[in-house]
Amino acid sequence: MVGVRTFIAAGAVALISSAAAAADMPMPQVPQIPMQPIPLIVQQPVGGWYLRGYVGVGDIGNTSVTYLPNALNAPNNFAFQDESMGDTTFFGAGIGYEWNNWLRFDFTAEYRTKTDIDAFGTYTYNGSFADSYHAFLSSDIFLANAYIDLGTWDCITPFVGAGIGGAYNMLSNFVDLGVGTSGAGVGPFAGAWSPAWALYVGLAYNVTPSFTVDLTYRYLNYGSITDSINCIGGCNPDSYKFGNLSSQDLMLGIRWRLQFDSAPAVFAPQPVFAQQPVYAPQPMYTPQPLYTPSPQFLPQPQYMPQPQYAPVPQPPLQSRG
Repeated sequence: MVGVRTFIAAGAVALISSAAAAADMPMPQVPQIPMQPIPLIVQQPVGGWYLRGYVGVGDIGNTSVTYLPNALNAPNNFAFQDESMGDTTFFGAGIGYEWNNWLRFDFTAEYRTKTDIDAFGTYTYNGSFADSYHAFLSSDIFLANAYIDLGTWDCITPFVGAGIGGAYNMLSNFVDLGVGTSGAGVGPFAGAWSPAWALYVGLAYNVTPSFTVDLTYRYLNYGSITDSINCIGGCNPDSYKFGNLSSQDLMLGIRWRLQFDSAPAVFAPQPVFAQQPVYAPQPMYTPQPLYTPSPQFLPQPQYMPQPQYAPVPQPPLQSRG
């Protein structure tokens, strides 16, 4: 019975020692999932500066000529019976900015070459009289324009637009031909600023990503100009206003893009993994020596019973005689 208890006690001591040694081992580290870098996606260019150039022809058609009599002259009933203006050519250039793929702006300056103006009128003053007038009109046009591109199909982009600005109109070689020398006269050179506005509709063809050709119809209204006539024979000069200057223009233009602006960088949505906790390594403890069980728990030696020896009979002592 003592041997069984001793054996159980020795096993319990060994188990406790193993558990203590296991508790002193460091905790394993949990492997971290590596954080993948999120790719940076840059959108396609959406806008940029461009240079613009164009040429065209304008059908000016009829204009309105108004007689402005001098208050010092005797009243009369002069009135224009007919007015006409010839066609003109023009050329211009500008700089613009494409805000995105459907909206753009530009500022243009153009020169419209000289065109003929003819007018004919009659009046009665102690008889019937007629006057014919002739002049040349040229203009500088400055416009700030905005366009809406309506989509692109096979490199072709229809667009509409509008512009507003000013015109510097110049009237030169203005003469009153009259009937006879008494009615003739010559006007000085006149130049004046006037408001201007325009409407556009056209088609653009993208030859390359940087080069575009466009064909445009434009209605242009560029104000008026007033000049006077100094009579050859001497008189108080009357004035004449050439108003409602307008033209229906056909324009051929080019655009050359200087640079593109990149859209703001956009981060693609990627799954983001939570940071895993990292366990610090536990301090390593020196293995403790196993405790020797107390002597009372050690197995006691078993003593074998000693054999019992039978006494050897001794012979009786004999005495000497």
